[in-house]
Amino acid sequence: MSTLKLPERLNAATVFVDDNVSAGRGAKAAILCGDETVTYQQLAGNVNRLGNALKGLGVGMEERVAIIMPDDAECVYAFFGAMKIGAVSIPTNTMLMAKDYEYLLNNSRARVLIVHPTFLDKITEIREQLRYLEHIIVAGDGADGFPKLSDLMEKASPQLDAADTSKDDSAFWLYSSGTTGFPKGAIHLHHDMIVAADLYARDTIGIVESDVSFSVAKLFFAYGLGNGLYFPLRMGGKTVLLPGRPMPKTVYEVIDRYQPTVFYGVPTSYAALLHLAEQEGRTSLGRVRMCVSAGEPLPKPLFDKWLDRFGVEIYDGIGSTEILHIFISNRPGAVKPGSTGQIVEGYEGRIVDDEGNEMGIGETGTLLIKGDSIANGYWNKHEQTKKAFRGHWINTHDKFRLDEDGYFWYAGRADDMFKVSGMAVWPADVESVLISHPAVLESGVVGVPNAEGLIKPRAYVVLKDKNAASDELIKELQTYVKTNAQPHKYPRSIIFTETLPKTATGKIQRYKLRQSAAGEN
Repeated sequence: MSTLKLPERLNAATVFVDDNVSAGRGAKAAILCGDETVTYQQLAGNVNRLGNALKGLGVGMEERVAIIMPDDAECVYAFFGAMKIGAVSIPTNTMLMAKDYEYLLNNSRARVLIVHPTFLDKITEIREQLRYLEHIIVAGDGADGFPKLSDLMEKASPQLDAADTSKDDSAFWLYSSGTTGFPKGAIHLHHDMIVAADLYARDTIGIVESDVSFSVAKLFFAYGLGNGLYFPLRMGGKTVLLPGRPMPKTVYEVIDRYQPTVFYGVPTSYAALLHLAEQEGRTSLGRVRMCVSAGEPLPKPLFDKWLDRFGVEIYDGIGSTEILHIFISNRPGAVKPGSTGQIVEGYEGRIVDDEGNEMGIGETGTLLIKGDSIANGYWNKHEQTKKAFRGHWINTHDKFRLDEDGYFWYAGRADDMFKVSGMAVWPADVESVLISHPAVLESGVVGVPNAEGLIKPRAYVVLKDKNAASDELIKELQTYVKTNAQPHKYPRSIIFTETLPKTATGKIQRYKLRQSAAGEN
């Protein structure tokens, strides 16, 4: 378990922002975003201004402040500004529909919403249904009739004493992206980010002060929040923020312009970046010295192709909204391609059967995790909290097996496995084979009943070249899986599609594929 010694009274905004100024980094760049450079001194002053602006609106301890903003400096000010006064920050997915925001804002009972004009129409559409929201503050430019964040901050003092919070006070909530249902609000405490940053970023993959971090994953969910914000700030480093969509061409432009040394992505983004590099003959990542992946298992063929082209390893790992960041990972000098890696020191992992009995080496079971960054529970979800949070342990609902070297191998979500002729099929196994075929960009596999009602594998496949779709390619892919996996796993049907349904973290929503299959049959 974690041996980190943290004081009982602790405010995360002080640790990640103010302590960098106290350490003499005030003049150093903290955030690079477009043409804007924000130093640690400027960051501290603007966090204080935003906190004072919220206090001016009457926001108090433990009250929620929702944030719907792109990845930019104002988003960072909002996140830490609310936290510094003892309020609770709620970074919110920017890709939702109006009805989703209605649920999240009412569920969280946020009194204040800080929103970018890009997303304002979705809020005004549901304004009458928002029972608890009192203030809508608009960041950026382009919205009349609402208080502007910049105006409120300009009038506020740059001096602010942090609220006297405990390390176990609520600091921020993250709503799960959800592979199987509606989001749940995971309650994270002031110490959680420190634990994740020290155990994983510092001690496992070796992030240092001189690093420049760039994350394709966005700040509104757990993986991106660590990558793009509190990891670099904890080390006194720099972060590059990209407000827009991380399209492959844009990502390479950011890499070329800012020369990051640490790059974070998800398997989908790595596949798309590799595809563009193959088309354009690109073989350089500039100064990038390490790449990190999470969200979905990184297939070995993708790891191998990336390493061959760029000469940089991808450290695959797994994290979750509830555990905050990565708790199992490959790492420098200890990569086993295709595996999720080894347990991050400071966490504990167990693989158990449905009765809670420990599984042996090579046996597949459910992964339980113990660690100090685990959330306090789900907001307003008592039964779901009891099912997931089990004393010191949390049930990840992910299926894994452990090999003799202590490496974990992902099998899928608990409800993803299906049986064919009495034999288990884990979608990740078939998807890994399919993605190794030169025509396949990505795939999702589910079990679908045939005419006799027997469950058989179906693959939804995204091709690198959509014009390549044909009956001949279907037969070729089926034969390819038969040749490279146990025969019962080959997909009896293959459907070519332009995209796969995914969460914000890049996880394939196989339940949506199953729903689609039910409608097609």
